[in-house]
Amino acid sequence: MSIALHILSPEGTLVQADVTLVTLPGVEGPFTVLKDHAALITALLPGNIRYVEDGQEKFLPVRDGFVEVRDNVVKVCVEV
Repeated sequence: MSIALHILSPEGTLVQADVTLVTLPGVEGPFTVLKDHAALITALLPGNIRYVEDGQEKFLPVRDGFVEVRDNVVKVCVEV
């Protein structure tokens, strides 16, 4: 069971992967998205996006941005 993660920046696609979880630096604190998470749209603060792909934990430092979570798809638009 996985979540489709798409991380985009003005420079292009940074990450396009199937992941088991993703943790994002939300404006009200970090939050983790798992399979079947409720739909949401929120702003992000500078920090690290952490995600697990094929059992490996990965990190991507980002500046502020936005995220949309819907139907097991996480779309992130950020500056790096």
